[in-house]
Amino acid sequence: MELQVREEGFLITSSSRALVVTAVPVERDAVARAFAPGAQEVALPGAVLHRVHGGPDLLAAGVGPGRAAAATASALTAAALRGAPYGLVVCAGIAGGFAPHAPVGSLVVADEIIAADLGAETPDGFLPVADLGFGTSAHRPPASLVRDLADATGARTGAVLTVSTATGGAARATELRARHPQALAEAMEGFGVAEAAAAHGTPAVEVRAVSNPVGPRDRAAWRIGDALTALTEGFAALAPVLESWRVGDAHDRSTR
Repeated sequence: MELQVREEGFLITSSSRALVVTAVPVERDAVARAFAPGAQEVALPGAVLHRVHGGPDLLAAGVGPGRAAAATASALTAAALRGAPYGLVVCAGIAGGFAPHAPVGSLVVADEIIAADLGAETPDGFLPVADLGFGTSAHRPPASLVRDLADATGARTGAVLTVSTATGGAARATELRARHPQALAEAMEGFGVAEAAAAHGTPAVEVRAVSNPVGPRDRAAWRIGDALTALTEGFAALAPVLESWRVGDAHDRSTR
């Protein structure tokens, strides 16, 4: 019999798989290399799910929070309709890191997933959408899961910012870091994935490998290959955590 426990608005299903969502196929394939070769492709509206033998389901959702939210919601809905809902959603991929806190090649596990540019500019500065009274601008992954993933991989833990426009200059990097001093990395999908997961009552976490510093755009300095290797190695180390993670202490489970 499948064990189901409802906690903090989540329905945790002990026998269900994790869903790992990346932006692009090269990130998905980097995660897949941590598991046994071979995958079954399952067509979804607007996306293709890769079911890895002995591992999580993988989804290359597309770039940006909108595409990520739509594809993740599609996968979660399909699983729920099959009667086998996912127990966890992991947003994964490469990211920019805020130097010197998250150097190139390092791994980051988000203890907070923040929509950094969702809001309004005002004469007094930027106001996040939550302060405007329109929902939330941050999701908090389960604290015990963040701790277990970091322990397994040696990853740094901190906030990962979701932006719709990647930072390309020093001034914006400084501004983002000033607004979010706990931020370690910047990417473009995490908040969309977390929003879709929250709508299904499923916990979500974000794991990123740093390919470049956040700041002036310098493609020659990017180390995408190194970051993808770090992503593969990270998932090889955290795979037992994803497989064995269960409900745990109720006070550790929260999304916001």
